[in-house]
Amino acid sequence: MNKFRHDLMLMIAEIVNIALMTAIFGACWIKYYALRVVDPFQFHGNCFVIAVFCVLFFLLANAYDAFEIKVHGTAEMIYSQALSLLVTDGIMYCLFCLLVRRFADPRPMLVMFVVHFLVAALWIIAEGKCYFATHAPKRSAVVYSDHGIVNQLIEQYKLQKEFSIQFETDAATCMKDLSVLDDVEVVFLNDVRSIDRNEILKYCVERDIEVYMTPRIGDTIMRSARSIHMFHLPMLLVERYRPSPLYLFAKRCFDIFASLVAITVFSPVLLVTAIAIKLNDGGPVFYTQERLTKNAKRFRIYKFRSMRVDAEKDGVARLSTGDQDDRITSVGRFIRKVRIDELPQLFNILKGDLSVVGPRPERPEIAAQYEEDMPEFRLRLQAKAGLTGYAQVYGKYNTRPYDKLKMDLIYISHPSVVEDLRICFATVKILFMPESTEGVSEGQTTAMSGENH
Repeated sequence: MNKFRHDLMLMIAEIVNIALMTAIFGACWIKYYALRVVDPFQFHGNCFVIAVFCVLFFLLANAYDAFEIKVHGTAEMIYSQALSLLVTDGIMYCLFCLLVRRFADPRPMLVMFVVHFLVAALWIIAEGKCYFATHAPKRSAVVYSDHGIVNQLIEQYKLQKEFSIQFETDAATCMKDLSVLDDVEVVFLNDVRSIDRNEILKYCVERDIEVYMTPRIGDTIMRSARSIHMFHLPMLLVERYRPSPLYLFAKRCFDIFASLVAITVFSPVLLVTAIAIKLNDGGPVFYTQERLTKNAKRFRIYKFRSMRVDAEKDGVARLSTGDQDDRITSVGRFIRKVRIDELPQLFNILKGDLSVVGPRPERPEIAAQYEEDMPEFRLRLQAKAGLTGYAQVYGKYNTRPYDKLKMDLIYISHPSVVEDLRICFATVKILFMPESTEGVSEGQTTAMSGENH
């Protein structure tokens, strides 16, 4: 009952949040923009416009995790809500312009966004204080196979208010006496082998203990399983990545449309960046590099050159170490920070080498090194590579290749237009988050696999 009350309170807080934002929009619409529509709406028409805002904000806020008070800090929650409101308000302003058949006055919209932001920030701060004042940290345990990193991650992401780690233990020790879990409310399973994990899961579910677990490669593959009945038995059918022709057609149409629009919109940025690179050191503007896409097909990826011309004069492939990398030029440092160096890949998308969404293409030399420790790395080549992807949205530049692979396989397991759109919108969130472009350790190219082979 306590968990039901907990979930109910969170749901009510989310509804109130959405209602507040919708009410502010409704006031702006009724008091200003609705009066300037060429063919004025009646009551039902106004309600429909307000409902459009409500649905858009709800969908975008969920895409940006703007309601996850339990697992995100106050600052990130405010950032997520502000971004959700900015995009939603922007879309609604475009709708206004269509309805008044000219460029509408943006000042009421800007005032509305400021009010939105202030109310959202105050609500999130109040909600966070109320939530953590009435909910004690959950007593938690970490069970691991080879190494435990959850405790450090909880400290890194400041989740001590939600989870209080009581102890850490390896799976072998835990399996000798599962009753050690009886006094905790949450169990984290960190890369625990399936033979042990299944027993722990059954034990925890029976005793109403929450379980968070990091999946292994086999688990991510199983996400694509289809439930069927055969021989009067329930069975799971697992196949290689095989999306429907309709999905592939829709995806390619979206790629062409999105790349053409983006190239048109960003053409001034492309031109200015090209001039800046040329003036900086006189070297070539573009940098091409061989990458792998679906079925290990090789193609040349286009980028604005951000490093010195002789960055790899010894012929050794190296991952960037971020801001500490002395191979990056002064112009390159800026265009990397704001992601402008990636814009020429829009032409790869138009050509069909890349998709907007998909696993990021890797260099053959780097992929070969990863596969020495992690043969499953080639499984990510089932789908066409993309400009952005699941691993880019939910991981960081220096996230372990093993963990990035699991994220890519999660995406591959359930291809859908809705998921692609969600990743596109979520990509906007990480554009201004510096941790998503942190470098790797100097000279690191090995996979650091999380699973024994």
